[in-house]
Amino acid sequence: MAGHGAPPNMIAYATSKAAILNMTRVSAVDLAPYNIRVNSISPAFIGPGFMWTRQGQLHAAADSQYYNKDPQIVSQQMIGATPMRRYGSIDEVIGPVTFLFSDDASYLTGVDIKITGG
Repeated sequence: MAGHGAPPNMIAYATSKAAILNMTRVSAVDLAPYNIRVNSISPAFIGPGFMWTRQGQLHAAADSQYYNKDPQIVSQQMIGATPMRRYGSIDEVIGPVTFLFSDDASYLTGVDIKITGG
């Protein structure tokens, strides 16, 4: 989701994700004549696991006005910013990816699916 918004303390990461979104759109246009579809997914907070824990640690260490200095509180802040008030699981990412590979998505190209919990 970093490519869609302006997450604090993550300028390089957010910029790289925004680049992927634009590469998806441009590649979709370039490859459509060859019947090749190009889509992307943007999962938000997915956990538990190394990346969830590490993200909380990095935000806490950034000395930011947006996040607490305690990684546990940062995790609560991130979950609190999600309408469903929880992080997603890997299993909840698999469904949208499977859909994009299926014939049901045969007329989709250049699309990004946000998996955000709201």
